[in-house]
Amino acid sequence: MLLDSRSGSPWKVEFWRLAGFIMAGLVLGALFGHPAWMLVAALSAYVAWQFRQLRRFHRWIQVGKRSDPPRAGGVWGDLIHEQYRLYQRSRRRKKKIAKLLNRFHESSAAMPDATVILGGRFDIEWFNGAAISLLELESPRDIGRRITNLLRHPAFVRYMYSGDYSEAVEFPRGPDERVMLSARIVPYGDKQFLLSVRDVTRLHMLESMRRDFVANVSHELRTPLTVIAGYLEALADEASLEPEIRRSLRSMESQAARMRRIIEDLLTLSRLETRDTTATAQSPVSVPALIHGIEEEARMLMGERGQSLSLDVDETLWLRGSNTELHSAFSNLVTNAINYTPDGGTVSVHWHEDDQGAHFQVRDTGIGVPPQHIHRLTERFYRVDSDRSRNSGGTGLGLAIVKHVLQRHGARLQIESTPGEGSTFTCHFGREHIVRRGGEGSRAGRVKGASG
Repeated sequence: MLLDSRSGSPWKVEFWRLAGFIMAGLVLGALFGHPAWMLVAALSAYVAWQFRQLRRFHRWIQVGKRSDPPRAGGVWGDLIHEQYRLYQRSRRRKKKIAKLLNRFHESSAAMPDATVILGGRFDIEWFNGAAISLLELESPRDIGRRITNLLRHPAFVRYMYSGDYSEAVEFPRGPDERVMLSARIVPYGDKQFLLSVRDVTRLHMLESMRRDFVANVSHELRTPLTVIAGYLEALADEASLEPEIRRSLRSMESQAARMRRIIEDLLTLSRLETRDTTATAQSPVSVPALIHGIEEEARMLMGERGQSLSLDVDETLWLRGSNTELHSAFSNLVTNAINYTPDGGTVSVHWHEDDQGAHFQVRDTGIGVPPQHIHRLTERFYRVDSDRSRNSGGTGLGLAIVKHVLQRHGARLQIESTPGEGSTFTCHFGREHIVRRGGEGSRAGRVKGASG
């Protein structure tokens, strides 16, 4: 154990030690008649003692401080004591970190998902057993190699270098696409990344089966429903029918028409989901002409309800995309706004460009949506108020169609709503999709009053 002379200040102890050497030199000098030489000898002995303490301290540091610290006093005792205390603290901390790392490795090794620890350049530092079977990695061959050199699918590579890891990315493991993977990156520490990959092949198969089932059933239902609707229309036109029977037939005809709209929306969704996103038509689309066409449909839908429709359209602002899909998305947003806006309300359509891109916005003064429902509005058949949705003629699929169309065009939907005041639906398109036609930068805005 070290000699602890910390009962007083170590510098005071060192001062008195130096004073003792000097006094001894003076006393010996007086006895032997050579005070100067004896004083030099005493100071040399003091320096030698200090050098010996330094050498012992250096040796203790060299062996890694695993042995007991040397005995010392004064400044050296205080220095060795502090070093030994810091060493013990660091040792305990290292043991704790080692235990945590062992637990992490054990838990990661037991996970069914592939787990890979990556460095700042996406080089592999460690991976668990699931990564060997799922990602076909080998140890130690692949340690130090970049993960993007081993998993080369373009979707995965773009995801890794995008810097946006808020969502997972899905991609096939091989060219045959029989195994589908879902990868998620979690940044941590100093430019470290945790890559988690799971097999979602079964989910993709189930989703594909669901899409095929919905598409097939919808297609098979359309023909008999058309026949039923035709007979109902023919029966309702008979002049000899009783009024009550005629009303029943009209009601049946109305429900058949609603079923037809649901089937058409289901078929539209199925087409959007089964088509490859990269195969979306990229021809220039005249969005102003598309909006004016929707305007005519909207005024017919308003009928005699006393609603007003206003437009603010940049006539030179076009998009690259699919005219049919964009018409379906924008028409659904305008139709929803009209259906959920009471008589005498206002619906505003705004098509403009800013530094972020192009924006199609529909604002209404309708019933609004409570905040807890907004994040689920784009789910198929999700309804905030089922009774009102059915009475308005909605199918519950319009916003799901909008979401899929925007995803296929690299765009996103923003929803803002206040109950009792109205809602605003905005489609944001990136600048890479913008096309300018006509006078550059000119803007033609039109405001039209109430119809009906």
